[in-house]
Amino acid sequence: MTIEILLLIAGLALVLIGAEALIDGASGLARRWGISEFVIGLTIVALGTSAPEMVVSFISAAERNSDLAVGNIIGSNIFNTALILGLSAVIAPVAITRGNLRRDIPVNIGITLLLIVLGLKHTIFGIGQNGLSRVEGCIFLGLFVWYMVSSFLHDKENFDSGEIVGETAGRPMSLARALLFIVAGLAALIFGGRLFVDHAQEIARMAGLSDKFIAITVLALGTSLPELATSCIAAAKGRGQLALGNILGSNTSNILLILGGSAVIHPLNMGHIDLIDYTAVFACALSLVLFAWTGVKNRIDRLEGVILVLLQILYFAYLFIIK
Repeated sequence: MTIEILLLIAGLALVLIGAEALIDGASGLARRWGISEFVIGLTIVALGTSAPEMVVSFISAAERNSDLAVGNIIGSNIFNTALILGLSAVIAPVAITRGNLRRDIPVNIGITLLLIVLGLKHTIFGIGQNGLSRVEGCIFLGLFVWYMVSSFLHDKENFDSGEIVGETAGRPMSLARALLFIVAGLAALIFGGRLFVDHAQEIARMAGLSDKFIAITVLALGTSLPELATSCIAAAKGRGQLALGNILGSNTSNILLILGGSAVIHPLNMGHIDLIDYTAVFACALSLVLFAWTGVKNRIDRLEGVILVLLQILYFAYLFIIK
């Protein structure tokens, strides 16, 4: 058990080092290419930090273990929005741009609702099969491609938060250095996250916990470590839009790309995901638009960040009670 804990700590250290390098490289790339930090976070950073979820869910789908494949994604999306965004907002309020309100947050809510409807145990108007078929997986993948392309096409809407880009943001990092930081940071994030997940999962199994419980807690926490480290460090560096892009991009990638791809590998059954799990993941998605229009308008402030963290704590408490 001592060795497992030491390896857990080593994995966490690698994740933190990788996050620092990734943020510097991604910010440098955004300034050099004149792309908003939100879109860099939504695409390059989010896809990189979602790699652990992708590995876990794809392997689980190939092994026909739907509980791990689906539970990992449901848990990760709750964790991303409630704890990671909450902590990021506590560190520094996160600005919400016009583009976020018009497109990104509604898309996040819409695909979450679509996942819930398709996962319903009872068919409503011919929709809802308690899982995802290969056809639905292909539709999810198509939606993912559309959203990524659309994000680049409408990127100008993400510059209304006061973010300075291009040459006016100071001497930009060289392209080679920015790419090196991104690649090295992602490598450290993925390897460190994998190290953490493997040994956290082993400890949880030693404790006799169920696959669903492990997936929604241990695996979701472990595979979301890259997002956690990246977003919190981004917030601490005043890169709130990069942090928000990472979170929304990870949530979108988790549902459309990872669950869609998993369903193509093997149809997924969502029988062990219950109403509380669905309610929690939808409440997290909905909270983004609610918080953006309450309190200090067009941003998620520290108080709202605390509320999000408390929601995560309540959900984890529920899981521990029923485990």
